[in-house]
Amino acid sequence: MRFIFSYVKRHIGLVLFAISLKTAAAMGELMLPYILEHLIDDVVPLADMKRVILWGLGMVLLAVLVRQLNVKANRGAVKVARESIYAIRKDLFWKSLDLSGNQVDEFGLPSLTSRMTSDSYNLQNFIQSIQAMGVRAPIMLVGGITITMTMDPGLAAILCVMVPILITIVVFVSFKGIPLYEKVQRSVDDIVRIMRENITGIRVVKSLSKEPYEKARFEGSNKEMVANDMKAGTVMAMPGPIMTLFLNMGLTLVVIIGARRVDAGQIQPGVILAFLTYFNMVLQGVMGLNRVFMLMSKANASANRIEAVVHARQELTPISEEEAAKPDPARYDGSEYIIFDHVDFSYNEDSVNGAENNNAQFAGLEREKCLYDIHFALKKGESLGIIGATGAGKTTIINLLMRFYDTSSGHIFVDGKDVRTYRKDILHEMFGVVFQNDVIFADSLHENIAFGRDVGIEEIRRAAEDARASEFIEAYGDSYEHQAVIHGANLSGGQRQRTLIARALVANPDILVLDDSSSALDYKTDAALRKAIRENHDDATTIIIAQRISSILSLDHIMVLDEGRMIGYGTHEELLENCPMYRDIYNTQMGDYVNG
Repeated sequence: MRFIFSYVKRHIGLVLFAISLKTAAAMGELMLPYILEHLIDDVVPLADMKRVILWGLGMVLLAVLVRQLNVKANRGAVKVARESIYAIRKDLFWKSLDLSGNQVDEFGLPSLTSRMTSDSYNLQNFIQSIQAMGVRAPIMLVGGITITMTMDPGLAAILCVMVPILITIVVFVSFKGIPLYEKVQRSVDDIVRIMRENITGIRVVKSLSKEPYEKARFEGSNKEMVANDMKAGTVMAMPGPIMTLFLNMGLTLVVIIGARRVDAGQIQPGVILAFLTYFNMVLQGVMGLNRVFMLMSKANASANRIEAVVHARQELTPISEEEAAKPDPARYDGSEYIIFDHVDFSYNEDSVNGAENNNAQFAGLEREKCLYDIHFALKKGESLGIIGATGAGKTTIINLLMRFYDTSSGHIFVDGKDVRTYRKDILHEMFGVVFQNDVIFADSLHENIAFGRDVGIEEIRRAAEDARASEFIEAYGDSYEHQAVIHGANLSGGQRQRTLIARALVANPDILVLDDSSSALDYKTDAALRKAIRENHDDATTIIIAQRISSILSLDHIMVLDEGRMIGYGTHEELLENCPMYRDIYNTQMGDYVNG
């Protein structure tokens, strides 16, 4: 709860104002039965119609005032909830962007999505309700009991016996509900994961006729969530019927005992009528507290999940020059621009501070290395091609170079400095990158290429020409203002890749990284693209990850990876002579190409 209130207290003035209005409205509401009792027992017997009408008008005016105060207080509560959740969502989103690769792996993308949506919605409901029901319910409860004590302590004793029992039940059940709602939210994570996978891979699902399989998979996860939600709901709903039973029993006792006391002349009929109204108010107060505690259980579970992200330990922070490693002068002469100095790496080495591990794929598994003793050096403007089987560690090298993860051992240097000394924004501005399965956004092609950077249309056109994207872009009637849909579904695979390459080239990066970014291009377009990069971006240090050997054979250096190990490094000619695996790839691919 402390996490939630740290955001709510930013609006403390409006909170206090809303609470004051709600308190005044609740006090006014408590006065209505008291006035009614006075009207029936003291005013009506006088047979003075004018006084009856005046007291009746007073009740109406008080009821209208109570309504207006409630409306104003509820609007204030809604505003506080809206502004608080806006700040929570913003901090959660910004923190999500700032998480390290290990932390993203630990939390899981589906879980981060559900925390942003369903968890924040639970918090909004709670913040809004605590300012409304959280104020009104205790006042109705305490005020109703207090006023009934002044009317008839004997009848009020019935309430005084029942209410503590009911509150104890509510509090006990609410604490039981917190872990149950945490389980519900983890089930939501699973559903979001399945939906995300199917929406992203809808074409694959349809092409392989796997709709029944995916429906069954979703159905299983959906049933599990429903079962968890039903269990939590059942536990949290238990106090309701119990409270209704106890309070109705108490109400029955009040009617029976009160009727006898009226017959005996010990109390007036108006007292019984007012007492029944107050009894109902007390019932509303207890039920309101039950509702508040139920929302609190949900909110507490959701707040813990959001707080785990927002307050996650800051990883990959820059280190000082004094702490940083230096390139070994015995092996490096200072002319190298990128150095991998005997790097080892394992994914998911660091646990997330305060986060539950939602990814079953990591549970109970030994963290085996996925890179072993990777070492190479590139001078400014040189090019490196990386080739190897799927899962060999090619993309991992890029992840380490851009410091999405830290190495397990060894060091990486860029422009003579340990990569860990760079601020992330400064380091990443040096790169132009096209990742495997990169994203086209639902926006114009102009904005997809510029991507929020301060570049003019001429720079965008030049980048598109180099990427061989201008030919199809300018064929559209609206040219660079042509709208791409989400994930670029209205573009072909080759068009998407060329648009992404244009995005990488437009800022004239110091380091250009193309991760399997030309797999959808024909050989002619691929060759023209490589030629344009050599001629127009020759000062960029280029790293190309490819499955096709034709995309990298003309580069200055080629690395062959196999299960995280560097089994070959050199020029195309050197690898043909010294690396059997490279020679096999070449003979297989280029033999097929030459033979048509």
